[in-house]
Amino acid sequence: METSDTQPPAVPGSEMVHQVLGMTPSELRFRHEGTELVMAFLVTRAARHLDDIHRQFTDAAQQAATSLTRAVAGTTPINSPGVLQYSATQIDILAARRADAADRLREALAAYRQVTADEPTTTPSPRARPTPSAAARRTRR
Repeated sequence: METSDTQPPAVPGSEMVHQVLGMTPSELRFRHEGTELVMAFLVTRAARHLDDIHRQFTDAAQQAATSLTRAVAGTTPINSPGVLQYSATQIDILAARRADAADRLREALAAYRQVTADEPTTTPSPRARPTPSAAARRTRR
């Protein structure tokens, strides 16, 4: 699942799961049962959703780039209402959906980590014992 530094991953949801948990989404379902399995399923579903939206976004952006390249080369007629009128709106919507899907996956990963944690996330602090004031110490002597 390695990608170059300049190119984003083709499957950002699966990549995010791998970075955070050290395993692929499909490996999660074999590690748990009960409530943890439900959380693993939610993470897997959120990762696949992000991957699917990203694929749609990439396809739409590539189609727009192809249309522009053909228009610049003069090999296709330019649509009178605008070369990108439809494509730009579609790309904007998909970009917003992709950002939302990434947020949902981050939330699912945080919940998964909390449910599957071996230890509580916070350790209770020891009870503070009051220390006597200097005046109280002098009177005890």
